[in-house]
Amino acid sequence: MAATHDPKVPAWPPRSAPRLFVPAPLAAGMPVTVSGNPAHYLCRVMRVSEGDAVILCDNATGEWAARVVSVGKRDVVLEPVERLRLREAVPDLWLCPALLKKDRFDTVLEKATELGVAAIRPVVTRRCVADKLNLDRARTVTTEAAEQCARTALPELAAPVTLDTLLRDWPAERALFFADELGGEPAAAAFTAAGAPAAILIGPEGGFDDAERTAIRAHPATRAITLGPRILRGETAAIAAMALWMGAAGDW
Repeated sequence: MAATHDPKVPAWPPRSAPRLFVPAPLAAGMPVTVSGNPAHYLCRVMRVSEGDAVILCDNATGEWAARVVSVGKRDVVLEPVERLRLREAVPDLWLCPALLKKDRFDTVLEKATELGVAAIRPVVTRRCVADKLNLDRARTVTTEAAEQCARTALPELAAPVTLDTLLRDWPAERALFFADELGGEPAAAAFTAAGAPAAILIGPEGGFDDAERTAIRAHPATRAITLGPRILRGETAAIAAMALWMGAAGDW
């Protein structure tokens, strides 16, 4: 018979325990020291003290319940106690979004992580308003999103490449769904039929130009899709397409 939890005894770790990704591999009984912004978050925002629980993930071994060993002025020492979950297997979906203005692209990074994509591969197109991405800052955005949504596997985040490079190096076995504002197959049906591995290509705020659209449609892996009768902003199109894919072929 399965054991039942005594409601008079507080659950450990509590559901309210803060979550944190750390770079070092985790193992039971092997202390981990965090400093910098993560330590500030634990000390000043969450106000942890010795004996408190913290949920740790390392993007490799999974999710661990850890206990605060000591709290210093600039660092916090934590001891992993038990592994709660193995690193999750995420659906094999890439998001290939054209770069947007910083705040809008932050939204894309955050929601892609929450929705469960395996990789984010930014693209630079002719009408992009930005042509660079601060990868360290972008990784902070995806890591914080993963902590918030209790994800145990961080999405792979690549440096931006030009559209020509993306198409030239595209793996033949991966379907490339092109969200074309001029129309294509209904997205949900196309996603269901193709399954994984797959990727979704989303354009910039000004859309793809004619030459880019021609090159994309000519690629053998491309399947043009429509996301409905209205023209969507880049971040809206990305979120809508990811949600549809996860509902049709992902892990929802």
